[in-house]
Amino acid sequence: MNWQKVRTLLITVLLLCLIPATRYYQIDVPLLRFLKGSRQVDPLALHLSGEFVENNLGTEQGPDGSVTVRMIAQQYLFIPHCILVPAGVPVHLRITSADAVHSLTFNGTDYAVKVLPGTISDAQLEFPHPGEYQMPCREFCGAGHYAMRSELKVVPREQFPVLRPEERGNCAAQ
Repeated sequence: MNWQKVRTLLITVLLLCLIPATRYYQIDVPLLRFLKGSRQVDPLALHLSGEFVENNLGTEQGPDGSVTVRMIAQQYLFIPHCILVPAGVPVHLRITSADAVHSLTFNGTDYAVKVLPGTISDAQLEFPHPGEYQMPCREFCGAGHYAMRSELKVVPREQFPVLRPEERGNCAAQ
């Protein structure tokens, strides 16, 4: 066997395998988005269009009284920084990441949500009593990770502001 031909063949095969690997954003990302279906978003365009534009973040009140909270995690903060929900009401959390893997937790509870870039993480939460919960990131995301935290304020139902369909609530609205 001619070792020169084998070496040339191996180098050719290796190069053919490496070329697609260098095209992550051109090949892998669109393919993964297609395979993931409706739970995917473009992390580079979160603030520009779609469900996670800035004026759609925060607490949204449904006609049945339930609330939906939309958030974005990005180094080294959660947007919005403080969210407001009523006590004893189902909370549907929808969160995505703009840059890295994060883990949103609620101190004093068993709730934890893994947040990945390019996907929407859904969680069903309920807080039966009024109170304040610190929400730190529990997935190391870089040098500023220690300061990545947000806050959840749970208020009695009668103190929760009535939100119009296009209005979003947060702690500043209180």
